[in-house]
Amino acid sequence: MSVKTKSPARVPLLEEERMHSARVFAGYQHATWEMHHIPWEEFRSDLVLPEHIVFVKGAIVGESNVIAATHGLLNEFDTDYDFSQFACIWGYQEIQHHLAFQTWLQLAGNSIEHSTIASMREAYPPGVTRAATLATNVICEVLATHAYKCVSRSMQEPVLAEILKKVSGDEARHAREFVHYTAQQLSEKPEECASVLETLYIYMGTSRDLYRHPVSRFKGNLPELENHESIDEMFAYFAEVDEGGTEWAKCCEQLFRYFSTLTGYQLTKMSEVRRAIAEESLRGMASV
Repeated sequence: MSVKTKSPARVPLLEEERMHSARVFAGYQHATWEMHHIPWEEFRSDLVLPEHIVFVKGAIVGESNVIAATHGLLNEFDTDYDFSQFACIWGYQEIQHHLAFQTWLQLAGNSIEHSTIASMREAYPPGVTRAATLATNVICEVLATHAYKCVSRSMQEPVLAEILKKVSGDEARHAREFVHYTAQQLSEKPEECASVLETLYIYMGTSRDLYRHPVSRFKGNLPELENHESIDEMFAYFAEVDEGGTEWAKCCEQLFRYFSTLTGYQLTKMSEVRRAIAEESLRGMASV
């Protein structure tokens, strides 16, 4: 005799045009993962290399920045309920990344001092504009997406490889939503376009910024991180395993596509970003 199982109820989509975060929440519940989805029992200590430990410690320091970042976003967007709700959803997922990496590190027989993680707590000050803050997060998420994806392909230890693939997928989804909110901000405040272009140039405009993350700019010199792994070590390992710079090139191409869509300028190289900044500056002067 067969037993019929009850199908899960279909959740109605909340029809509230001012609450994009509600649709994000519904979508993330289908696409996201939980800690018990990681095959922890498949951990292979014999496949853990010293450089994996350094990479994961750097990832933990980077991901533990989420509390400060969420705090900063909630402060800066204190009048925007929809985005603030998204920031909470985003923050929850980033916390999971941090804890997944810490759990793996423990399995590998290592740990990080709590004081090191706690040093990342200080909130960020408001950005030059709201659009610039959002654009910075677009860059952060795209860089993380490609770093984790690239390292996952080279990773032999199966548990860490699985964590990296799942985290990379999360970061890609986060990037798309930060693009959405940046576009929304620019539609309301088009005069902030110059700050978005400047943000791209500041973080991606010179060769010294290859394989570097914005968090490094803000918190790379914390006294608590002296002689300790940071997000710089995480990205240094990304550079080591990125044969021929293929993944970094894809990362830059994606950023140019996103920022072209956001600003209305055709951007494929940094000289075009500089030109667009100059045009926005002239436009701003003409409107005064």
